[in-house]
Amino acid sequence: MANSKLVFSLLFLALYGMILFGEVQRGVEAKICPQYCLEVDYMTCDSQGNEKLKPVCNCCFAPANNCILHLKDGSSHYCS
Repeated sequence: MANSKLVFSLLFLALYGMILFGEVQRGVEAKICPQYCLEVDYMTCDSQGNEKLKPVCNCCFAPANNCILHLKDGSSHYCS
C-alpha cells in the first residue's frame, strides 16, 4: 500500500512538473545568434528614421527588427 502511494505521488509530481515546465516554455522565445562579427560601419533602423546608429556586431544585437547593417565594404545586410 505504501509503495502504491509513493508511486502515485511521484507520478503526480512528474505530471505537475511537465505541465508547469510546458507553460514556462511557451512564454520563452529562443533566438539563435551566430558566433561571428561583421565589419559594420553604421546601422539604420526603421524605428529611428535615417539616423546613423552605433554599429553592432551582427543582427542579434540590433535593437529591433527591420534594421540594416551598413558594412565597411559598402554592402548592406538586412536584419529581419
